[in-house]
Amino acid sequence: MDRQRLTAHLVDDHEKSIALAVIDAAELAWKTNHVQVTCFYDPYEQKVAKSVLSLIPEVNVLTFGGYRRAERNRLAITPQFFLTEAVKLPIRVIEVKGNFDFVKISHRDFLGSLLGLGIKRNKVGDLLCQDDGCQVIVADEIADYILLNWKKVHQVPVRISEIDPQQLVVEPERVKEIKTTVASMRLDAIAASGFGLSRTKMAREIKGERVKVNWKVISNPAYDINVGDVLSVPGRGRVVVKRITGTTKKGRTGLILQRLI
Repeated sequence: MDRQRLTAHLVDDHEKSIALAVIDAAELAWKTNHVQVTCFYDPYEQKVAKSVLSLIPEVNVLTFGGYRRAERNRLAITPQFFLTEAVKLPIRVIEVKGNFDFVKISHRDFLGSLLGLGIKRNKVGDLLCQDDGCQVIVADEIADYILLNWKKVHQVPVRISEIDPQQLVVEPERVKEIKTTVASMRLDAIAASGFGLSRTKMAREIKGERVKVNWKVISNPAYDINVGDVLSVPGRGRVVVKRITGTTKKGRTGLILQRLI
């Protein structure tokens, strides 16, 4: 496979490393007639991987994250005529329970505890947190290790078990429509309107590399935003730029945003 041609549209080293990994997997899938599975990719990384795989007609790609709206997914790369029904889900679900009544616990605590076992982030998918624990989607190949070794979260003893993906508790996504106007299509202006913060504070968040556009960190407040872009901030959800409604008499741009919480 012509790696130079397949990666010509990519701009940075991280994108190219993803591309080379999926090209190698695609080549192996085609030559051996066996499914090849990637690590977990976030939506931005998935977009990069699929942009490359779409140029390789010899293979198909399936996405597995445990549930329909999963953010982090593994890609299963199959030979072109492989029966997709024969592909085994390359994920398992671990449920962790504990008495967290007297300890404030968060997504970060569960993830940090898990990574403290020596597990790489790309082997862990989404974490669905609840009051008394968390459901964690993990790579099939590390599930047994987690079941044997995960004992505590934030010094709280926990009970670990494997559950069926059908038992995942997925909260319905809440959507709030926001009608607003902005002076320009800059990231800081739109993000401030979408997340309900001052433009100055949002600019600090952006410069602090806490804001992503289409799941890629952007640190420039003046970055140009387009219709369809997804803005995300940890702990604040996501904002989707749905459409431009026109220009006001004062020259401001009208927007419809959707905030997903």
